[in-house]
Amino acid sequence: MTDGSTVRGDEGTGSTPSTLRGRLETVAGASAAWRDRLTKPASTDETGSRASGTLGGSEPPRIVAPDGTAAEAKARAAAARKQARRASSDRRRVERVEVRRFTRRSRHRRATLVSLGAVVLLLVASVAVAVFSPLLSLQTIRVEGTERVDASAVRAALDGQLGTPLAMIDFDEVTRELAAFPLIASYVTETAPPHTLVVRIQERQPVATVAAGEGFELVDPAGVVVQELDARQEGVPLVDVGEAALDGPAYRSVAEVLLALPVTLRSTVDTVTASTADDVTLQLTSGERVVWGSADESAKKAQVLAGLIADQARRDPGASVEYDVSAPDNGIIRTR
Repeated sequence: MTDGSTVRGDEGTGSTPSTLRGRLETVAGASAAWRDRLTKPASTDETGSRASGTLGGSEPPRIVAPDGTAAEAKARAAAARKQARRASSDRRRVERVEVRRFTRRSRHRRATLVSLGAVVLLLVASVAVAVFSPLLSLQTIRVEGTERVDASAVRAALDGQLGTPLAMIDFDEVTRELAAFPLIASYVTETAPPHTLVVRIQERQPVATVAAGEGFELVDPAGVVVQELDARQEGVPLVDVGEAALDGPAYRSVAEVLLALPVTLRSTVDTVTASTADDVTLQLTSGERVVWGSADESAKKAQVLAGLIADQARRDPGASVEYDVSAPDNGIIRTR
């Protein structure tokens, strides 16, 4: 009977089944329209005005992203910035390495130039100190090799150089001062930093004695008087060249002969006479006479004479003889 009541109610209102169905469809369509507007962006009409999102024309609700999605986006952005910074740092490091590699030669050349400059400056400074600094000035003069030469007189002659830097010593002046000493045959100077000058002297050595008035003079091979004596000195031959000068050819020939003799044989020579350069004659301490002739081939003549003396000593050492070596290829022993 319920159905009958319902029918009556409907009939009382004037509604029919078709009318109810239409109302239900309208409600369903409105619900679908709401869902579409909630899930789709609002559309605009041809004039650009925004269509109403509600039946009454009010703004539809917006969909907001959840908080978790924004945090993740921030984290990704921070990671991206960190990665960009790391990549930039790596790029700069690679660029620095490449710059060093491509500029290595220029850096080495610059370092070499700097080193050379430092060495040059050091040398200049060293020279300046050696030349101008009183740290290396002359304060001591040491004289060596003197017997007949007065060493104190030599030092006194050179004391004008005291206080001069070693590198600026005037050696020409040293030569002029030492030339005043006739007994100095030669000399060698040596600077011994920081304050010393060493002078090594080679004295003239006498090879002959010559009579001079009531005394005697020791003479070197150049005819320079080395020493004056009151008595004749043993072991030095007495030379007589007559009226010839000591710097003449007769004495030079005698000196050359004496220098050619071995020391042991020279010590047995008592006197030497020569009027010219070609008639040198020796008188030995044992009494034998030696005809030498000129100074030519004196070394060979000395060897021949030593052989003749040894031969005579074996055969007849007590005989008075004369040795002739004027022709060294044919030495002769003559009985006197």
